[in-house]
Amino acid sequence: MKLWLTDLTPSQIAERLSLKPFQGRQIFRWIHRRRVFDFDAMTDLSLALRQRLEETCTARQLTLAQMGESGRTPTKKALFRLADGETVEAVFLQDRDRVTLCVSCQVGCPLGCAFCATGHGGYKRNLRPGEIVEQVLLLLAGVDIQGRTPNVVFMGMGEPFLNYDAVVQSIRLLMDKQGLGIGARKITVSTVGEVAGIYRFAKEGWQVRLAVSLHAANDRLRSRLVPLNRKYPLDKLMESVRHYVKVTGRHVSFEWVLLKDVNDSAEHAQELVGLLDGLDATVNLIVYNRVGELPYESPNPQTCKAFLQALVHRGIKATLRQERGQDIDAACGQLRLRNG
Repeated sequence: MKLWLTDLTPSQIAERLSLKPFQGRQIFRWIHRRRVFDFDAMTDLSLALRQRLEETCTARQLTLAQMGESGRTPTKKALFRLADGETVEAVFLQDRDRVTLCVSCQVGCPLGCAFCATGHGGYKRNLRPGEIVEQVLLLLAGVDIQGRTPNVVFMGMGEPFLNYDAVVQSIRLLMDKQGLGIGARKITVSTVGEVAGIYRFAKEGWQVRLAVSLHAANDRLRSRLVPLNRKYPLDKLMESVRHYVKVTGRHVSFEWVLLKDVNDSAEHAQELVGLLDGLDATVNLIVYNRVGELPYESPNPQTCKAFLQALVHRGIKATLRQERGQDIDAACGQLRLRNG
């Protein structure tokens, strides 16, 4: 099997290929900074090295299978095909001068959250570090972001902390200054509540952001929406989050997908206020993106705004995320589900 270069840091490339350190950096820069995957185009490498790379290495594992572009917002959703024929999704979002890329870390997801298309599409396998990084590289191909670095959120298909080592390696690759050089604070890892991963993440010693997909503030409802809650109920989850904040001094954000007549009432907002008491946190409210196969609907705008105000009036920092991409199946897992 050929060596997959997007899995490796510059020093790892040099070590695995018995090259000088500067050659590892050159190869890494071509792939990550310039987004060039054709060895023949890497013109500052010797012809002999380019021929060797062609024979022994692969610079790109993903191919674009489908790209949808919203007619209403600057949002694009990509379906990427992997070397083994499986597919994953990633999303490009632009808001004025801010670009955010939402990437996947697994083919499908084993956790089966009730309202999520990804879990209903089945779980196949973890992604390799390079398969995660290439989503970013390919989403940026041909895009002029005027010298800025994008925000990257691990909020696509899969649970990041169930693929911990590959996710951490992919983050280090994205942060490497020989490549994209994305700052730690511009990267967010979102977990649905994998408590063991939160404790492990607290030890990393970096400023990568943590987000927790909450969706309910009582165990009965959360266990129905998020089956992992049966393994890690809210008291265990919140204990791990408070530990994370204490150890790192970092702010935490919580995601709450608003589902009509399920978790969108004033009582639900009051429960959430109590759960977050004394915690330095922000709640990101997300209007549900309808998945035709599932029995959930979006609340009306007035209900969403009332939920937001109920939090803000009680001193909770909260935002209501603008709906994007319904016309291109932008909810996690929809495109993969529809395309088999």
